[in-house]
Amino acid sequence: MADPDTETIVGVVLAGGRSRRMGGGDKSLRALGGRTMLAHVVVSLVPQVGRMIINANGDATRFDALGLPVVADAAQDFAGPLAGILAGMRWAAAEVPPARRIVTVPADAPFIPPDLVTRLLAASDAAGGAIAVAQSAGVLHHATALWPVALAEVLASAVDQGEREVGSWAARQGSVAVPFDLVRIDGQTVDPFFNVNTPDDFLEAARLMQLVGPSKRLA
Repeated sequence: MADPDTETIVGVVLAGGRSRRMGGGDKSLRALGGRTMLAHVVVSLVPQVGRMIINANGDATRFDALGLPVVADAAQDFAGPLAGILAGMRWAAAEVPPARRIVTVPADAPFIPPDLVTRLLAASDAAGGAIAVAQSAGVLHHATALWPVALAEVLASAVDQGEREVGSWAARQGSVAVPFDLVRIDGQTVDPFFNVNTPDDFLEAARLMQLVGPSKRLA
């Protein structure tokens, strides 16, 4: 259960990519440590938000096992993460009127921190409601961020005009970086926002998942 500060935040798992570097298909539905990679992301995010959806295109029934609403992009040309963020904003506005923010995480980041949302929210509030973007090792992870729902129409206009760069658009609206420390697993330093983009990445994620164990809490 989300805490009172985050229970009106809608979690949006971005699963609409084409997985080209993994050879296509739904990489997020590949088994990793006893459950799909997408399920690991969902399990991590569910306690941090009040409601949750999956953003994906195509046949929604392939995600039935997770029991979450599946929301497709409005654009039909694979407009990238910005289209998924927009879909999440519009769903939140229509289905959860009290929601003022959504938090997005990619479906290929199975080690997101358990305090992700509270820290993004604190940073956003301190910056006057700005977009809050996760950062580790000096790298911004723009798909892992907290977004004001009020930006939906501005974002819709940008997507319609061909905007595809999440970082550039976020910077123009005003954003703040939220640094997260690297973590230790069995003596190894690991980025909590490690993305599984290639077959080698998947093998590494499977190895790390074995080290973490059932709790999947990095420390």
